[in-house]
Amino acid sequence: MATTSSMFMYSLTIQPPTSVTQAILGQFAGTKEQQIVTASGSRLTIHKPDPTQGKITTILSQDVFGIIRTLAAFRLAGSNKDYIIIGSDSGRITIIEYVPAQNQFNRLHLETFGKSGIRRVIPGQYLAVDPKGRACLIASAEKNKLVYVLNRNAQAELTISSPLEAHKPQTLVFALVGLDVGYENPVFAVLEVDYTECDQDPTGQAFQEVEKSLVYYELDLGLNHVVRKWSDPVDRTANMLLQVPGGGDGPSGVLVCGLDNITYRHSNQDAFRVPIPRRRGATENPERKRCITAGVMHKMRGAFFFLLQSEDGDLFKVTIDMIEDDNGQPTGEVKKLKIKYFDTVPVASNLCILKSGFLFVASETGNHHFYQFEKLGDDDIETEYDSDSFPADPTEAYTAVYFHPRPSENVNLVESIDSMNPQLDCKVANLTDEDAPQIYSICGSGARSSFRMLKHGLEVNDIVDSELPSVPAAVWTTKITRNDEFDAYIVLSFDNGTLVLSIGETVEEVTDTGFLSSASTLAVQQLGEDALIQVHPKGIRHIRADRRVNEWPVPQHRSIVAATTNERQVAVALSSGEIVYFEMDTDGSLAEYDEKREMSGTVTCLSLGEVPEGRVRSQFLAVGCDDSTVRILSLDPESTLENKSVQALTSAPSALSIMAMPDSTSGGSTLYLHIGLYSGVYLRTVLDEITGELSDTRTRFLGPKPAKLFKVSVKGEPAVLALSSRSWLGYSDPQTKNFMLTPLSYVPLEWGSNFSSEQCTEGMVGIQGQNLRIFSIEKLGSNLLQQSIPLTYTPRRFVRHPEYPLFYTIESDNNTLSIETKQRLLNSETVVNGDGVELSPEEFGYPRAQGHWASCIHVVDPINAKATLQQIDLTDNEAATTIVAVSFSSQSDETFLVVGTGKDVTVSPRTSSAGFIYIYRFLEDGKELEFIHKTKTEQPPSALLAFQGRLLAGIGNELRIYDLGLKQLLRKCQAQVVPNLVVGLQTQGSRIIVSDVQESIVYVVYKYQDNRLIPFVDDVIARWTTCTTMVDYETVAGGDKFGNLWLLRCPQKVSEESDEDSSGGHLVHERQYLQGAPNRLALMCHFYPQDIPTSIQKTQLVAGGRDILVWTGLQGTLGILVPFVSREDVDFFQTLEQHLRGEEAPLAGRDHLIYRSYYVPVKGMIDGDLCERYPLLSNDKKQMIAGELDRSVREIERKISDMRTRVAY
Repeated sequence: MATTSSMFMYSLTIQPPTSVTQAILGQFAGTKEQQIVTASGSRLTIHKPDPTQGKITTILSQDVFGIIRTLAAFRLAGSNKDYIIIGSDSGRITIIEYVPAQNQFNRLHLETFGKSGIRRVIPGQYLAVDPKGRACLIASAEKNKLVYVLNRNAQAELTISSPLEAHKPQTLVFALVGLDVGYENPVFAVLEVDYTECDQDPTGQAFQEVEKSLVYYELDLGLNHVVRKWSDPVDRTANMLLQVPGGGDGPSGVLVCGLDNITYRHSNQDAFRVPIPRRRGATENPERKRCITAGVMHKMRGAFFFLLQSEDGDLFKVTIDMIEDDNGQPTGEVKKLKIKYFDTVPVASNLCILKSGFLFVASETGNHHFYQFEKLGDDDIETEYDSDSFPADPTEAYTAVYFHPRPSENVNLVESIDSMNPQLDCKVANLTDEDAPQIYSICGSGARSSFRMLKHGLEVNDIVDSELPSVPAAVWTTKITRNDEFDAYIVLSFDNGTLVLSIGETVEEVTDTGFLSSASTLAVQQLGEDALIQVHPKGIRHIRADRRVNEWPVPQHRSIVAATTNERQVAVALSSGEIVYFEMDTDGSLAEYDEKREMSGTVTCLSLGEVPEGRVRSQFLAVGCDDSTVRILSLDPESTLENKSVQALTSAPSALSIMAMPDSTSGGSTLYLHIGLYSGVYLRTVLDEITGELSDTRTRFLGPKPAKLFKVSVKGEPAVLALSSRSWLGYSDPQTKNFMLTPLSYVPLEWGSNFSSEQCTEGMVGIQGQNLRIFSIEKLGSNLLQQSIPLTYTPRRFVRHPEYPLFYTIESDNNTLSIETKQRLLNSETVVNGDGVELSPEEFGYPRAQGHWASCIHVVDPINAKATLQQIDLTDNEAATTIVAVSFSSQSDETFLVVGTGKDVTVSPRTSSAGFIYIYRFLEDGKELEFIHKTKTEQPPSALLAFQGRLLAGIGNELRIYDLGLKQLLRKCQAQVVPNLVVGLQTQGSRIIVSDVQESIVYVVYKYQDNRLIPFVDDVIARWTTCTTMVDYETVAGGDKFGNLWLLRCPQKVSEESDEDSSGGHLVHERQYLQGAPNRLALMCHFYPQDIPTSIQKTQLVAGGRDILVWTGLQGTLGILVPFVSREDVDFFQTLEQHLRGEEAPLAGRDHLIYRSYYVPVKGMIDGDLCERYPLLSNDKKQMIAGELDRSVREIERKISDMRTRVAY
């Protein structure tokens, strides 16, 4: 990459894509439990279903930096572990295993067979495995098929053979599956079409007569080659194959799914065919044929069944009856095929049935669902259709069969997994007046679409919230003896006293505990085996197990201002600046160390670490003073209270905590000193366990209030609860072990402590005002919280009200009945009994109808009502295309909502009978919309924008300026500025950035004196633009539909010339260049993130963060681009990226640099997702790269984590 680029960005993913393209099931950990492995774009994720709780948790997610096209699980005979085969765009076949001990994927084999990229003749599109794990077949869409034999060597390691070819030129493959043939030679079934004759016949006759065949390829293990064994024509609409169990379990063979029918085929059996039942109902078209889009076969003891899903989401149960012999045993010869309606679930890209009785539905759009089987549909009243009543010949006609959809009976939804696919638009805004903005997004399709609000934070489970008699200052929990499992007391400190509550079935006040109730408390600790300690301003109270009380009084005229304790040591700071240190004697009494240590300033806070396992004392005492320093004092008997190290701070420390936490750098656990400042800043530094030196400081701003820190435990790991104006939790990420600091989605707390009881083994107790709250944190996996508001149709665009926290969405669905047509059909006289039932669209979808549009406008309130406030349905087969809020200067700057619609729109080829621009007035602070008038246009408006107090509209390839009249909009100016279709508009000043659907962007200037729109600069590459935003006056960032992100800049001189105060004549008469504008844009940055960008904007994501670019992708991705400030950082990350490309080569064998340069060489971009793989490397590799970079491992990790935490989460 040329280091002469003047602009560099760091690309990071905040939320990986959530759409699942592939899902497979297997025992990948080598245990009895099954796991689900999913592929989302370039990410491979392994999920662990929990049958007892009915939940799915993610164990590991890894970016393979390549497009995952197919996945398959296989197991060698006799082993108990499944391996994963990946077919990707790398031109290689990859076999990996999951290693539970290290929680990582380990690559076993990588065999190259062709060019990289997704091409017609390079295998990787289809993948099938022999059920006994002996071979796999990987095929391309056309011509090439390769068979790999899988085996094991003497060391019981997996081996893979050279590929065996089964090529056939001019043949297209439609589906591929491995046949279940027991232990005979492996056979693969393929749906193929030979197009040789179609190519040579110009009349098109051969194309009409072409046949689709089912072909068997057999791998002869003895002769080690592949033969084409059997071929037979099948229904021309066939699109899918499913394996039928063979060997001792069934008849073997395949189910061939086509349009409106399912056929059983095998080389030595007759064909059996059943139709796919169609929905019956007043709103259904009885002639519409369905096809099968997903299916799964499940084997049980002595039986098997198929669940097949049509494109409406209806599941059908298909079973095969076999002929029985005289003893009643099945002979393996098929008698008939049976089908019946089972249930309806969302349309899936994959279905998985778990042995534990669950069904995982990887939805095509919207949330993924996890169902539990209630029953298998054997005893319901649904009609069963069998193959005896239908001809097996695919060309013969038959009568269609029907069923009535009904709510689910056989499966029951237990968990819905958030997915934002497809994500169509997004805005970042701070509507709740918190310190960090929220992300508002529209996603999903049809009736399962939603408006989502995303917020950075952890989900908190509230257990108790009770009011106290007055406002407490602090709270602690304590056990009574060292070996107690649960806490016994909650101690509350008030300004003038202390209250002790006992924890049992109920929480009630107790008075006979030995605690001094007339003074406020500074610290509470269970000491030694069975004693308790209470530190109050006038002394230390040591309560023994037999209720004897020893008091240590404070010297005269002084009081205790800070205290810290652990189970063997106590340290207090006096108002005179002296520190008094106590240690527990062998007889359980507290012994005071002879000398007091005087500090230079007033002590504000102290901390002793926990006593390490097998030691008698904690080595260090941390002391924070009001002169903005933290000192580490030694507690060694030889050098007690001697100074070990000092750290200067930016403001006085308000809290300290020494804690051992898991550490990604060393792989073990490390001692940290956590520091909270009065300025609301939190610092974490590494405390050397031998010398007491402080190093590797990381900072984070928590909020404007002084920070307080408390040691808590979450999921069995130590964590730090940091309280400022918001509550935060510092913990190590369950997957990467990186330190994370995330706000809690909870009320701000003033004080906190760990809490453990029988009902809640791992919780926290906190004070908020006058309330005592007990809560727990269950999920540490995701740090983005989602709230969802259901919408009616697929959302297309949305816009925010300029003043109030409200949004306006436009939604439209093609080939869907509108509400009025639906009501007319339901209320018609001809409706017979049972057909007039209206089904809930969330479960069953909307009734389909060719050429119809259903569309509406919604007012959404995500903050107060958390619901939609008004729905305006569009009539007359119109569909909303674009929306904007415009304040018209001619109407004394009143803001109106402008919506563009199209009538009778056909998507491809692009036609419509008319377009309209609707004007709505805001009523009731924007909560209601009132229709004013509409203006007809020749084509649907594809982009609208407020421009200098008027409306700018992109209609077809023209740009127009409208003003608001009394009865319609008045056209003021127009110009043809792009070749095809305006799809986006941006503006600053009198400059307009116009996006064309396939010809990138054009800069246009509006000359007010002459009322002219003049294009003056365009692009050199034809980009299929999807979204753009102006980064500054000259620069535009955008994305295209092939999944690229880019930044383009207008040359400085051209930019200045366009703004000269003249009529723009010199721009009009300047010579055009290659039928375009006279000048060209320069490419600054280019990157391939592997998701189609649907929105991009310049904004901030954290309080006090820099401006960054936030983009969203169609598959649910949230990503950011962070500009680099210094050349030094760029050089550092470039070198790091180079080393990681070599040391941490992508899992699926794709070359990282080529992958990120899919369409255009990557320029001016550092891949942050690759850099964040560094902490996951083995220690040797980390040290090696650190040596090359001439830095320490900690320093590199700090730089990587700072790039993220300073601007995002």
